[in-house]
This record gives sequence, structure tokens and C-alpha cells, in this order.
Amino acid sequence: MVSLRPPSDLPVVGVLVDGRTYRHLVYLLLAIPLGFVYSMLFSFGFVFGFLFSVVLVGLVVLLALLLGSRLAAGVERWLANRLLGTDLAPYDDVPDDAGGGLASVRKYLDAASTWRGLGFLSLKFAVSVVAFVPLFALANGLPLVLAPVRYPYVADFGESNGEPVTWAIETLPEALVAVPVGVVGVLVALHLANLVAYVARQMATALLGESVDESAAQSAEEPTDDSPEAEQDASPAVDAGAFVAAEAVDPESRDGPDLVDEP
Repeated sequence: MVSLRPPSDLPVVGVLVDGRTYRHLVYLLLAIPLGFVYSMLFSFGFVFGFLFSVVLVGLVVLLALLLGSRLAAGVERWLANRLLGTDLAPYDDVPDDAGGGLASVRKYLDAASTWRGLGFLSLKFAVSVVAFVPLFALANGLPLVLAPVRYPYVADFGESNGEPVTWAIETLPEALVAVPVGVVGVLVALHLANLVAYVARQMATALLGESVDESAAQSAEEPTDDSPEAEQDASPAVDAGAFVAAEAVDPESRDGPDLVDEP
């Protein structure tokens, strides 16, 4: 029996019908404004906080930024789970019992998840910059695909050395030539979007949380009180040299040759 491959598994063109591709595009669209917001907010906040750290207001700003970075990391973890296909759970490195105001602040400063989340937010700006490339290619490729129903029109590809780069499509043959060019541009853009999303997914897996499958596997490997290993460890050890009463030994189970009464 011949099994048909799903269309999304087809080489090169499978990205056109793969739902993950369009979730990746949504992630990249959201990454552009979020990356710039993170960059401006945290860059300005940390500079302001360090400059005024000699007074109380600077320390308060720095503390607010660290706590805000945990909230932003939670949002990024949710986006990664929904749009990048990850299955991440928050790190469990913050104790529940703080003990007081200063202790509550210190537990977040001592948690490695705080600094990992801050590192991801710092790298998110680079993701937002790279995300421009596939989105720009897609925005220029789609109009070329629709050229037969749009001509005459002028395709604008930006500027080079101060001069606009355009393509005037005025006739049907020119529009038909533009279609394969646009298809190639769309395919390249979608593959680039998947590549950038793959890098973002690896970043999220390393910095935003623990995989739910790995956490469950680690919990299953730990012996419980009812497991055979725990029962074996809990059983008292028998000393090989301990004294055993003679009455407790079965005469029939003694090693050695049997004694035979002589007639």
C-alpha cells in the first residue's frame, strides 16, 4: 500500500501549506515591535538606574526593571509555546517562603531564571532586526505573484545609492514574467522566516524555561518511598560476622557431608 506524503513535507514548496510557517510569520511580526520596545526600555532604564544608583531612585528603577524582565520573559515563553512549537514550563528556582521584604527581593536576584530571561530579552532585539529580511522579501514577492491581475503598475524594491529600485510592469508578457520571480521570492522569504524562527526557538528553549517532557522524565527517574530501590535501601543490612544462635539454624540445612550411623 502506497502512503501519500502530506503536502507540508514536500521539499521546497511544502512551506506554502505548512501551518507552522504562518505561525512563525506571526511571531516575527510581533518580534519587531517587541524587540524595539525591550531595547529602548531596558537600555534607557539600566543607564538611568546606574547613573542614579547613588540615590534611592536609581536602585528602585533597577529593581523594577529586573522584576519587569521576569514578566516580559513570561510573555515571551507564552509566545514561544503558542507560535514556535515549544513546550516550556517556568523554572522552579524561586523559593515560596521569602521571610521578609528584603528576602523577597533577594530570592529574585539569586534566581538564575531572572538573568536568563534578561539575556533573552537582550537578544530579542537581534531577532527583530533579522526578521525584517524575510518580511521584506515576502512583501515584495506577493505583488509580483499577483502582477497579471494588477498590471500596469510599478513594483518598488526600495533604494540603492539614493536611487529608487523599481520595475515597471505595463504589459501582460511582463506580468507573466513577474509571476515566477514573485514565487521564488515568496518561497525564499518563507524559508528564511522558518530559519529565523528556529533560532528564536532554540534561544527560548535555552533561556526561558524547562521542557515539560524533560521535567517529567527527571521526576520519573527519582526514586520514591514506595519504589523497590527505596525499599532496598531502607532494609537493614545484615552483618556477615554477626553471631547466630545454634537453635536458629536448621540442622538439615547444614553444609557438609551427611553422617551415617555405623551398624
